[in-house]
Amino acid sequence: MPKVLVLYYSSYGHIGTMAEAIAEGARDAGAEVAIRHVPETVSPEVAAKAHFQTPVHPEIESVESLADYDAVVVGTGTRFGRMSSQMAAFFDRAGGLWASGKMNGKVGAAFTSTGSQHGGQETTLFSIITNLLHFGLTIVGLDYGFQGQMNGEEVVGGAPYGATTVAGSSGQRQPGEIDLAGARYLGARVARTAAKLFG
Repeated sequence: MPKVLVLYYSSYGHIGTMAEAIAEGARDAGAEVAIRHVPETVSPEVAAKAHFQTPVHPEIESVESLADYDAVVVGTGTRFGRMSSQMAAFFDRAGGLWASGKMNGKVGAAFTSTGSQHGGQETTLFSIITNLLHFGLTIVGLDYGFQGQMNGEEVVGGAPYGATTVAGSSGQRQPGEIDLAGARYLGARVARTAAKLFG
């Protein structure tokens, strides 16, 4: 049974909801799954003023604990077309883990949320994937076996590079069923790939 970590940062809950769906897909595919969030880097005063939501999942124990998993799926909202500073700060502390080579050959994937349809989803996914590649992970994307991402009739997330959702300019839009289905599909793909590599 592969061990999958869903690691995320979420200010307003959208990414936390997507993390749950990814975990569900991975569990349904036979994986043991943990969901963790990275530490907040802004002060409690700033977080309160911006109405940040308190994450419902435990905080990750340490950077080094990533090596305990066969696969890591990383999610964060976009900040001007790249990953959030909170997620970047977490990876910036991982030099020792990188140097150890303990992540080489593990499975990685990415997910994100933006305020608009063209708010930098793909570049944010690539900013996550770039980090994962430097750690030696084998990347799994959201292939076109998930046809929901081809829907042109409504606003939906999804890209070949990972699962996504559109939150709206003020966070008013929650992940829809197609977005969540894409997240579950990605979680299942990660779990199946990890099982083939480590089973």
